[in-house]
Amino acid sequence: MPSKSAKSSEWTVRESESDPMRAAFVRTIEKLRPGEVVSYGDVAARAGYPRRHRAVGQLLGTSFDALPWWRVVYNDGRLPPVNPSLQEQRLLEEGVTMKRMRVVESPLGRFASSSK
Repeated sequence: MPSKSAKSSEWTVRESESDPMRAAFVRTIEKLRPGEVVSYGDVAARAGYPRRHRAVGQLLGTSFDALPWWRVVYNDGRLPPVNPSLQEQRLLEEGVTMKRMRVVESPLGRFASSSK
């Protein structure tokens, strides 16, 4: 999920258009707003593919900065092991409360005060 070339990122997202499930994941992730933190399972469920959370992770692992990957975490708030420092930095910039590389509270999404 670290930055790669924009060209390869765009290709990965465009490539998803031929796969309905991946395209649904892309649309769902693109709709995430600043400060909205969700889990891989949340993305899969919102996209209409519950239980396909691993496929969401595979997509994000190749999307680089074409998608807001930093807004997707494990269901318990932990950050995935790929570039957690950058992910934490971006989440903090969006008003997310973090503690030891874990989302504690976010303005929107799974970890919002109103959703608990």
